[in-house]
Formats: sequence, C-alpha cells, structure tokens
Amino acid sequence: MERKIIAKRPNKVMYVEDGKLYKQFDKSFKKSDILNEAVNHARVEEAGLKIPKIYDVNISGEGQYSIVMEYIEGKSLAQLMKENPEKKAEYLRQFVDIQVAMHKYKVPLLNRTKEKFSRKLLEADLDSDTKYELQMKLEGMPTHFKLCHGDYNPSNVIIDASGTPYIIDWSHATSGNASADASRTYLLFKLHGEDDLAREYMDLYCQQSKTTKHYVSKWLPIVAASQSVKGKPEERELLMRWATIADYE
Repeated sequence: MERKIIAKRPNKVMYVEDGKLYKQFDKSFKKSDILNEAVNHARVEEAGLKIPKIYDVNISGEGQYSIVMEYIEGKSLAQLMKENPEKKAEYLRQFVDIQVAMHKYKVPLLNRTKEKFSRKLLEADLDSDTKYELQMKLEGMPTHFKLCHGDYNPSNVIIDASGTPYIIDWSHATSGNASADASRTYLLFKLHGEDDLAREYMDLYCQQSKTTKHYVSKWLPIVAASQSVKGKPEERELLMRWATIADYE
C-alpha cells in the first residue's frame, strides 16, 4: 500500500501505511530516546488513558527507527481552533478538561518530573547563582505522582470523527506535579505569541483543577530554564526573563 505522508519535520516524518501510523526518526536521534518514547507510550496506554495503541518499533534498511502505532484519523485541536475561530473558547475548554482528566492518572514507572528538571537545570546556560536558586526552588516544590505529558499543546490532541479525543506524542511524559505540566503548557502558548490564549488557559486550568495561579506560577522559572536547554535563539530572551521571575502576575 502506498505511503501517505501526514507530517514532516527536519529530523522526522510521520506517514500512514496499511492503516498504521509510522513515526520515523532520522539518524540524529539517539536510539535510547526513541525507545524511551515507545516505552513511555506503552506505559501510558497500559494505564488506561485513551491514546493510540502502540504496535511496534522497527528499523529500516537505512538504519532509521520508527515507532508504529494506531492511526487516528481526525483533526488536532490546533487545526480546529484555526478553522473555527468562533469556537476557540469551546475548544480551549475541551483542551483543559482533557488535561485535567489526564492528570488523574498515575503511571509510576515513568521518569520523575523533578529529576528530569534537575538534570535540565544542570545543562542550562545560566550563571551558577541562578542555577542554585532554581535547584533550591525545585527541591522545595511538592512531590506528586500524577501523569504529566510534558508537551501538552493543542497540536497534540486529536479529535476523531466521533468526537473522541486522543493525546499523542509521549516522548516527554513523566510522573510528577500536575501544576508543572500546566505551567509548561502556559509557557508554550507564550512562546508562540498567543498571550491571550495563555491567559485564558491559565484561568480555565486553575478553575477546572481548583488550583491557584500562584501555585502554578511557582513552576514557571524552573520550566523556562528547562526549555532553554533546547537552545532555540528565538526563545532565549523570553525564557531568560521567565527563568528569573518570582511569580506570575
């Protein structure tokens, strides 16, 4: 059956073949990172969350690894927001409801959120005083064991023809504090210049999860410093501001 490419990035491609979705990585990806994503996905699936089923990890003749999974035909919430701007508030509420429901799951074998952030802080291009302050802030944050996606944004929620939502892309999944996950989602909106959506998201998330903005905001400097490790020049100025901010205003 002919391959149908549905998404292409500089270092990976996603295509459908024989009714299955193939997420193919180029050789710049570490084998351990690809296998870790597959294991994360399998563990979340086994926990009972509605996500595409994972079938296999294979390697092509060119040495490229692919994660093979169930193909969910539908549109992402990002697409739906773009195509139906008059329904953006409705889609945002659905987006938050799905995240709050996700945070009720526990997947104890995933990496710990706080341990991941601690490693990222060591790698961050920050002065030693700032790193120390952020490490102390991180150590003082409550330790929870909720399922955290790590890259929860509207592009990673697919709505099928029946209206059923599926969360995709579990490469950054951890077990930890839900407010850290929400803080990262807020920051992702800000990084994409969607300030109004970020503010509306924060209001909705805190309302639906019965969490204070102050509590979610305490994670922002840690999350921003962690994101800075990606080394994207266009993000650095904003991230450096957030990495030293005291509280969300």
